Amino acid sequence: MSTHVLKTDGQVCPFPLVEAKAAIAAIPIGDELVIDFDCTQATEAIPQWAADNGYPVTNFDRRGDASWTITVQKS
Repeated sequence: MSTHVLKTDGQVCPFPLVEAKAAIAAIPIGDELVIDFDCTQATEAIPQWAADNGYPVTNFDRRGDASWTITVQKS
């Protein structure tokens, strides 16, 4: 299992989610995608997308006043 990092800080929604969809499509099953973002709407959109697609969220943390990191496993 490998970990891939997607940094989308500074991008407005829906671009963090759009990039996450493309990034997870490009990684092997079982690998994890760490998504760093600072768009508050993505705090709901990314976990919902992961749940809708059966991708387990293995980590979801706030990194500061207005930034977060979420780790999604491709299954």
